[in-house]
Amino acid sequence: MATTGRPCMWMVGALIAALTLRVTEPVLANDFVSCNNSPAMGASGSTQDFGAEARGDTQRDNSSSSSSRIVNGTDCERLAQPWQASLLLNPNQLYCGAVLVHPQWLLTAAHCRKKFVKIRLGRHSLSPIYEQGQQMFQGVATIPHPDYSHPAHSNDLMLIKLNRRVRETQYVKPINISSRCPAAGTSCLVSGWGTTSSPQVNFPKVLQCLNITVLSREKCREAYPGQINDTMFCAGDEAGRDSCQGDSGGPVVCDTTLQGIVSWGDFPCGKPNKPGVYTNLCKFTKWIQDTIKANS
Repeated sequence: MATTGRPCMWMVGALIAALTLRVTEPVLANDFVSCNNSPAMGASGSTQDFGAEARGDTQRDNSSSSSSRIVNGTDCERLAQPWQASLLLNPNQLYCGAVLVHPQWLLTAAHCRKKFVKIRLGRHSLSPIYEQGQQMFQGVATIPHPDYSHPAHSNDLMLIKLNRRVRETQYVKPINISSRCPAAGTSCLVSGWGTTSSPQVNFPKVLQCLNITVLSREKCREAYPGQINDTMFCAGDEAGRDSCQGDSGGPVVCDTTLQGIVSWGDFPCGKPNKPGVYTNLCKFTKWIQDTIKANS
């Protein structure tokens, strides 16, 4: 994920979060960051864009200008998001969200790519205790969009092939992808397990849901000059409601179809006139269909 601030400070935050959550290693949303890097660039490719960053990595503290949450959301209803998946580095170490779009395929953000992926579907909480309806999988192939660019986050999507087909139930089922691009004013639902406060880190007990409104292309470009293209759309409001880092790759559902996935935004999340930015999936339906067909 594209981080900002002093390049080594994320390690301190990761250690604090790891101790708090009783995990054994810090987690990153992708493999782009190390202490040998210079300060990471913002979404426009300029080191001056210090606020813009990808929205993965649920287990880092804010020492490096990171944050991770659905801001001012509410607990999702138990069976409301049966397509919601969590990407794990071990059985209880979340680092990104994902969406079930086919009985054997997930869609997530390209910046969430890892070499080894464990997947959990049918869960409502993040507790390690078994939950009725859950299903566990391994990722056997990760296919990011060939034109994904970092740190600008254009074409920020990736397909993950599961090691077997899901068993479709009331807890686990795929969602259809919208072929129509979102109109300004459309109400959508975004969900994720990111922390619920910033700059403090407080992880929710259960999946969080949030209603957001699609903004016009003009307002989106005003919020992020020179950083928005047709592979993205903005959604949010002025009341401090937003997605954030822990929600990367998670679904944006509009009118019962998948419209986008959580990609990037400003820090701290929920700032007025700095909406969340989402991958515009209507531009990628053919690539998604062709890629699944070619690799099934």
